[in-house]
Amino acid sequence: MAESVKKGARITGTDRSKLAGELKKKYTSGASIRALAEETGRSYGFVHRILTENEVQLRGRGGATRGKAKQA
Repeated sequence: MAESVKKGARITGTDRSKLAGELKKKYTSGASIRALAEETGRSYGFVHRILTENEVQLRGRGGATRGKAKQA
């Protein structure tokens, strides 16, 4: 990010569009929402909202899925 935005400060208009574009680019390149939130000094929810407002296809959650136990 070019600069961290003051936590809690409203971001509107062209600033919001510019930030959304940067977040979208980084997220689609593989950065996590948590990493983007930390980098920008904003909350996870804020970054998630910006991405969904801009119709970014969010990745599924990681980790093991629960299925049938394998038979040995």
